[in-house]
Amino acid sequence: MELSWIGVALIFGIIAKKLGQAPLVGFLAAGFALSALGVDPGDALDDLANVGVLLLLFAIGLKIDLPSLLQPHIFAASLLHTAAMVLIGMAFLYIPVVLEIGPFAGLSWSALAILGLFAAFSSTLFVIKVLEERENMNALYGRVIIGFLVMQDLVAVALLAVSKGVVPSPWAFALLALIPLRHVLGRLLEWCGHRELLVLAGLSLTLGGAALFDLVGMKADLGALVAGALVSKAPKAKELSNVLLGLKDLLLVGFFLTIGLNGLPAIDGVVVAVGLLVLLPIKALLFVALLMMFGLRGRSALLASLGLTPYSEFGLIIAAMAVSKGYLDPSWIVTLAVAMGFSFLPLSIVNERALDLYRKLRERLTKLERGKLILPERTVPISDATALVFGMGRVGSSAYEAVRAQLGDTVVAFDVDGDVVEQHQTEGRRVFEESATDADFWGRLNVDREQVRLVVLAMHSHEENLTATEQLRLEGFSGHVAATAYFEDEVSALRDAGVDFVFNVNKDVGPALAQRSMEQAGLTKLV
Repeated sequence: MELSWIGVALIFGIIAKKLGQAPLVGFLAAGFALSALGVDPGDALDDLANVGVLLLLFAIGLKIDLPSLLQPHIFAASLLHTAAMVLIGMAFLYIPVVLEIGPFAGLSWSALAILGLFAAFSSTLFVIKVLEERENMNALYGRVIIGFLVMQDLVAVALLAVSKGVVPSPWAFALLALIPLRHVLGRLLEWCGHRELLVLAGLSLTLGGAALFDLVGMKADLGALVAGALVSKAPKAKELSNVLLGLKDLLLVGFFLTIGLNGLPAIDGVVVAVGLLVLLPIKALLFVALLMMFGLRGRSALLASLGLTPYSEFGLIIAAMAVSKGYLDPSWIVTLAVAMGFSFLPLSIVNERALDLYRKLRERLTKLERGKLILPERTVPISDATALVFGMGRVGSSAYEAVRAQLGDTVVAFDVDGDVVEQHQTEGRRVFEESATDADFWGRLNVDREQVRLVVLAMHSHEENLTATEQLRLEGFSGHVAATAYFEDEVSALRDAGVDFVFNVNKDVGPALAQRSMEQAGLTKLV
């Protein structure tokens, strides 16, 4: 029965998807179902889940921009949020302690502080899944999220080191020697070429970094993250992230299952887990307030907040430390695991509708924005634009050049990835960091929508292309909209949403290639 979880996870994942929820909600439910049935998947699932977590952190490391961590809207805002949520959590939980209600009876201030930390930390697994599904890892709010996660991870590392009374080995300083080795590691990735060797290289770097940090008394998770950061600027970094994606997603299914397999708590534990959900709106509002205070627009602050709100798996690690020290009863581990699982459910639903939620709240949030926004959030004037291209990957870049050949520099392009934008600007293209799904797009960019005759949507995410189309039509854009798709059902959905021309990248590239090659060869098109 050790592999029974595979089929159960598949069934519950499909059910969740059919109900309009993220598959991870189904995986959580599968874990609880397996636990209720008394199924023991064995140690293999725990091992797979641990490797999945390490791969996730390695993938985050591949996206880390170290200088950005020192920016006030990340460094200061994240620390302020953590401190405030610890205090708010302690104040909230102090009431049942005074009243000596159930498992709260007799809790010390140290135990309350641990529970406050659990409330403060954000789920790395949840939010990265959200960002990957939207393909917004390098969007501004995505970079803010990753920065917050890294800062929280550093706080967790420091707390674990202090709580265990374990001072890292003097050999930990030798880890600084890894910095100049990053070029060697980058060359190693190039030697691997593509596919399976690159996957093995990524897995080796992940596990090797984790083992090396653990060897010198530091957190293995941090080692995996640092290993990713070391090769984040290597030419193969993006390809490495792509080839590891499927493996990472598969192994992380094990993590979500293990949450439910911790077992169901007693009735009072379930009540406590549900009660802890009361802190989620406070946590979310605090994220929004702090991010806007530090110069982010309401949209970026809201999207980052919704991703960062669910409770964290690292909070469970801190709680396990508290149990080992005698601050908390072992039953709290199961209670907090269930609270974390419960927090995923509403936030999964809300994140699916995040852009719609912003449209409803944008007037209120816009009024609360600071007069001086951070640089990426400021208005970009493009009043002379006659054509717009969204998504400057391979297809989008080709489309941009083709349109520019006809219309000149009145074509303007946008991408959510700051690095991509910088590269194109260096090459002389008019490319800016903006999102097509931004409900404030037309108002912020000082562009005359009547003058724009063509919009090309070439983003990798079908959901973003679809949302952008709906947003364009809602804002009254009457020009021509073209979009890319990869599957026939995506083509139909885009046409129904108002796209005038859809290019199926998988299906239409062959005929397009044939037509172009025949034209260049001077051949007559065959009928």
